[in-house]
Amino acid sequence: MLLELTVENIAIIDRASLSLGPGFTALTGETGAGKSLLVDAIGLALGGRADSDLVRTGARKGTVTLLADLSRSPAILARCAEFGVDMEDGQLAVQREVSVEGRSNVRLNGRPASVGVLREIGAMLVDLHGQHDHQALLAQEKQVDFFDAWIGEAAWKALAEVQERHHEWEALRRRLEALRGGRREREQRLDMLRFQVGELEALAPVEGEVEQLEARVERLRNAERLAVGVGAALALIADEGGAQESLGRALREVEGAVNYDPALGEALETLREATLAAREAAPQLRSYLDELESEPDALEQTAARLDALRRAMRKYGDTEAALVEYLRAAREELGTLETDDQDEAGLVQRLGAAEADLHEAAAQLTEVRRGRAEEFGRLVTAQIRELAMERAEFRVVVDPKPIAADGADSVAFFFTANPGDPPRPLARVASGGEISRVMLGIKVASAGRAGVPTLIFDEVDTGLSGRAAAVTARKLEELAQFYQVIVISHLPQIAGRAHTQFRIEKSVEGERARTDVRLLEGEERLAEVARLLAGEKVGESALANAREILARG
Repeated sequence: MLLELTVENIAIIDRASLSLGPGFTALTGETGAGKSLLVDAIGLALGGRADSDLVRTGARKGTVTLLADLSRSPAILARCAEFGVDMEDGQLAVQREVSVEGRSNVRLNGRPASVGVLREIGAMLVDLHGQHDHQALLAQEKQVDFFDAWIGEAAWKALAEVQERHHEWEALRRRLEALRGGRREREQRLDMLRFQVGELEALAPVEGEVEQLEARVERLRNAERLAVGVGAALALIADEGGAQESLGRALREVEGAVNYDPALGEALETLREATLAAREAAPQLRSYLDELESEPDALEQTAARLDALRRAMRKYGDTEAALVEYLRAAREELGTLETDDQDEAGLVQRLGAAEADLHEAAAQLTEVRRGRAEEFGRLVTAQIRELAMERAEFRVVVDPKPIAADGADSVAFFFTANPGDPPRPLARVASGGEISRVMLGIKVASAGRAGVPTLIFDEVDTGLSGRAAAVTARKLEELAQFYQVIVISHLPQIAGRAHTQFRIEKSVEGERARTDVRLLEGEERLAEVARLLAGEKVGESALANAREILARG
């Protein structure tokens, strides 16, 4: 569960802070006030793309800090432990910085981490649906993921078995192809693999190294300026007549004076600490200067290392982790080709057995999916019919397809909103508002099953009004029994049903815009719900309706 969000110097947000609790939280405000910016900031804190354009004009960097309570999420705690993240009281503090130069830094509980680690932990922590994220529901290749997530452990176990069997079958298939491809092609492949493995082994990429090298290059480029500044500081501390000598004289004077007035004891202790601090600082500064002076070629070497990594990433993958994975796969293939016993008949036999195992695993996954398709369709249909689509129908169609790592099933969502019209593929018949309601129906139908602890919806109320809006608010409240739910909304029915409400406001100071966040309580919340009802002019009737909505909530 998310506890606190602090955003500094992101877009038009100077500084904004939210304290979040369990249940249902609504964020409201005028269009353009910056509500979606807060969702973007959360996305950044979860490992989203760091763009220098996000930094507020005039600032050197933008920062997002997210505090989460994982004490009831053992799976996430275990994953954090695997990544070496130290946990205190089950809380995780995520800090993401992005500079105007485009550099990005990640810290997890104060320790540096890679964006890849952050992205993996973030995916377990929050399910974030932005204004366009529901479009993922229209991609048929993603629909199977929604369905498998609803099925849960039975689907995941069967899918894992298929993936393992497919990997074994694919490895044998490649070996047989290489063997049948002829010696010339095999030797060409061996030469290329040996070159690639040698190049990557010599490079020895380490995850997170590029960010560290970029920081080191920046320091070395400013080595002369650093040396001058640190040298001057050292002289002021350690040279004759410097701080150490002056503090020593002062200490002796006060040590004599305290014999006559014990009230000077506190000042004496402060002087002793200052004298000790000055003594400790001097060798530290000398060591820093020695390191700068002992690395005359460090900038050239570091820049060369960074350039080599970037060249490799252009060839083999976008990240250091991708380079490591490419090296692993290349070593595996190289070892296979080098040790191949040329026994084609044996390979054919092993490939046939692996293919049979793959088909058996895929058949079991198909059985799981077909066995639950009707139930899932019935549950989602029941949910969306309550969202002002009384005659709508939702189905899951499982058809055969060529076997792959995700099984032998083509899973597609079919939908119709109108009686008499047969269900057809969701992407071809559903409007934007209908898709939002289908997504919400899937989430409510899946409530309480395995999943992330926090759901965030950016304008889930698109295209809704009247009864549909009221039912949507009730559905969100149902979800809040199982998850922490955060919703950006323009509808009073949804805002009034929330347990907590924040207003996002944009103001102009001088010639600059800024966004502020304020917790609404009492009359302020009443006025905001009335504004959502009436628009600009809030009269007594709007206030009365707002009181009724809040009373129902």
